[in-house]
Amino acid sequence: MEVLSVSNLLSDLFPSSDPNIVGTCIIGAVVLLFFVFFSLWRGLSGRRRKPVRVYMDGCFDMMHYGHCNALRQARALGDELVVGVVSDEEIIANKGPPVSPLYERMLMVAAVKWVDEVISDAPYAINEEFMKKLFTEYNIDYIIHGDDSCLLPDGTDAYALAKKAGRYKQIKRTEGVSSTDIVGRMLLCVRERSTGDKHDHTSLQRQFSHGHGQKLDGGSGSPRSGTRISRFMPTSRRIVQFSNGKGPGSESRIIYIDGAFDLFHAGHVEILRVARGLGDFLLVGIYSDQTVSSVQGAHRPIMNLHERSLSVLACRYVDEVIIGAPHEVSKDMITTFNISLVVHGTIAENMGFMKEQPNPYRVPMDMGICKQLESPLNITTSAIIRRIVANHEAYQKRNEMKEASERKYYENRTYISE
Repeated sequence: MEVLSVSNLLSDLFPSSDPNIVGTCIIGAVVLLFFVFFSLWRGLSGRRRKPVRVYMDGCFDMMHYGHCNALRQARALGDELVVGVVSDEEIIANKGPPVSPLYERMLMVAAVKWVDEVISDAPYAINEEFMKKLFTEYNIDYIIHGDDSCLLPDGTDAYALAKKAGRYKQIKRTEGVSSTDIVGRMLLCVRERSTGDKHDHTSLQRQFSHGHGQKLDGGSGSPRSGTRISRFMPTSRRIVQFSNGKGPGSESRIIYIDGAFDLFHAGHVEILRVARGLGDFLLVGIYSDQTVSSVQGAHRPIMNLHERSLSVLACRYVDEVIIGAPHEVSKDMITTFNISLVVHGTIAENMGFMKEQPNPYRVPMDMGICKQLESPLNITTSAIIRRIVANHEAYQKRNEMKEASERKYYENRTYISE
């Protein structure tokens, strides 16, 4: 058997050419073809897969950190989160009057950092027509809801169609808070204030922080259970989940704004948006419960410090928070956090700070780094409370119905991991 060498083979194929040159050319061509095919393979294998789009809907009335945590969990189940906000008319028909109108609720949802798109006027119950629209027009892969049941007035499951279609996923409800609970806190505070009850700061804050129930006169002489103030149990893990996890750069322009941020609302969101636009990093100082009580009265804050901190951290315009910030902005604080500009809005709970002694903004004012911003919305925490008081009978009736379902949830709940 004749054994052919590479050089002999090349000589036979190219008798008039130098075998070494021809061999070099062929090897070069093989290498080139290898890189071409490798690049094509990488391009095909590295082509982006279709993003998983998930949908979650809700009223998002009196939006709180529980809503935000639900949206965070929903976003973790996909690549893009689309959120449907139920219309005012649908809420009235199914639950009673909303505290915040659709426009404000849309602002709140859009400001949550885990939300990619927002759909307005979503139906309270997902019907065949709307579900088809979600799948075809919005390219939704899965519909998400919490482990608490959502029943329509006729007793049917609002998500029955999504479950039947095999396009439903469930997340864990955030325990310790609900819109019903928050409305109950406000009604309780108003009731106590109107009856002349006296509470020192520490006793009221203890109720808000640790969830002691109260016995309230039901009108017939027999006591009835009042709204449980708070079941919230703060953990370091939850704070980490809500945090951005990165600090400012060495050359960042750091903007500082502080306040109570109680009942975090659309007014807060909009002033934070404006403040963030002035720099590269927005640092938000959140007053302690004691500071809020000393300035605004014993029945404030409605939400405790950790609850308020999570609500602010969930906002896409916020980079970092100081939990329990001092009421007065000091030179040491400005140096420690490398603050470039201290700002505050024209609409706030306490606009009499200029008359306070000492003025909490005296140091940044003397340094020429204090600026007042025009507040985009004329909304305060007191305005939200006034909405509740103005329609307290309707909210009290709604709360009594919802409290029964919430008690049932807590009695029958089982462990679900996030």
